[in-house]
Amino acid sequence: MSNRILFDPEITRVAHLLADTAREVILPYFRTAELTADNKLAQGFDPVTEADRAAERAMCEILARERPKDAVLGEEFGARSGTSGLTWVLDPIDGTRGFVSGTPTWGVLIALSDEKGPFYGLIDQPYIGERFEGGPDGAAMRGPRGGSALRTRATKALSDAVLFTTFPEVGSAEEGRAFRAVADGARMVRYGMDCYAYALLAAGHVDLVIEAGLAPHDIQAPIAVIEAAGGIVTDWQGGPAHRGGRVIAAANATLHAAALEILRRH
Repeated sequence: MSNRILFDPEITRVAHLLADTAREVILPYFRTAELTADNKLAQGFDPVTEADRAAERAMCEILARERPKDAVLGEEFGARSGTSGLTWVLDPIDGTRGFVSGTPTWGVLIALSDEKGPFYGLIDQPYIGERFEGGPDGAAMRGPRGGSALRTRATKALSDAVLFTTFPEVGSAEEGRAFRAVADGARMVRYGMDCYAYALLAAGHVDLVIEAGLAPHDIQAPIAVIEAAGGIVTDWQGGPAHRGGRVIAAANATLHAAALEILRRH
């Protein structure tokens, strides 16, 4: 297949315009001595930078011009209503902790959703130059070495699976215990990749991603990309995950069922 998703040229044109613009805005801030971060939390640390804010502002300006009837839901500036029944869900920098630490595992997340959830998604890693895209006609990526179709792995046994999550504690103590019960049966467990872990799952390098405490803007683009690549994404009860919360993404239905059964038990 082509390394572009062809189901709606207008949707992909706007989505890539958003991603290109976010790249241009964000990269001048990355790995600079002048970069500073504000903390969103009274206790703990949830950083936001001017790069986050500037990128979302730039994307919202494009959508106001190009798609004025669509709604927008962004991490930094909230919701704008629309009349089309479609919502653009934006996370200008998913993984801001990684961004301020200089690691190239953060990404720009762009999804388009209707009342059922996301049906198009884009995960962009500006520094590496990789872009992962998924929609009704399939999933593909393009990067410095060219483009290719995306396909999730066929791993069936949990004992052969590579499992990722962002934070070792996952969420609450209860959620952490449930995650560790799955992790104890996996071949390998890795941490700290933010949205890039979902991109690697869609690309066939990772088998499972399990997280908790997500917001809609954290997960809607990964849902669309992974499902277009043949994977499955649900909450920890097997229901829809596009509203966030506890999420499990799996390379295939067999592996999803095995991990889900453990999460439900714990």
